[in-house]
Amino acid sequence: MNGSLKLLGLVLVFSGLAFPADGIIESTWSKNDFALDTNPASQFWRGARPVYMETDSHGQRVPRYRTEVRTRWTDKSLYFLFICPYKELSLKPNPNTANETNQLWNWDVAEVFIGSDFKDIKRYKEFEISPQGEWIDLDVDLHKPHHEDGWVWNSGFEVSARIDQAAHVWYGAMRIPYSAIDTRPPTPSNTLRINLFRSQGPESHRQEIAWRAPMSDTFHVPERFGLLKLVRKQR
Repeated sequence: MNGSLKLLGLVLVFSGLAFPADGIIESTWSKNDFALDTNPASQFWRGARPVYMETDSHGQRVPRYRTEVRTRWTDKSLYFLFICPYKELSLKPNPNTANETNQLWNWDVAEVFIGSDFKDIKRYKEFEISPQGEWIDLDVDLHKPHHEDGWVWNSGFEVSARIDQAAHVWYGAMRIPYSAIDTRPPTPSNTLRINLFRSQGPESHRQEIAWRAPMSDTFHVPERFGLLKLVRKQR
């Protein structure tokens, strides 16, 4: 960990936020943007460093649903790939992939919560993708009583998804314009606040999966976010 990141960690600890070493994601740089694909064996995704969602919302391990996440960045975009094992999918009937799907979180989704404001941690962005390629993005402001109204915001992000029914795994990829989440240009050592989530299965036996367990029945606990750091080197 370099000096600037150590200093950032001290600042966060003294502000009431503590991030252990395993609470850091490194997003690796790519010279070029690429057409979204969901193949983890592709050259683009092989250059990423995986992290894993391994617990439920209260920190209990859920090995059956251990979810791999990869991320990369370019001079314009931030990319994510989710590799999601499932038991039973809960899918919205009549999916619409051309337009935003409000309340998509009521079905199977993978989610990125990410923000650049370390002074007001209740402000961040939320991005969701379903196994069918539906999507929603939100400008979250937890100061407001109905932060879900932030879905009217439009980031211009793109998604791609597919379901491997034989393997019981679905894949979801996102390309997010970097300018939608940070006022700074993307450069190595930029650090963002982040958490990653999944919702899996029908309501009767729904399983929530988290990278950093919020220790709550809601995902919206920014005090539990970790860090994402842009790095130049590949794995």
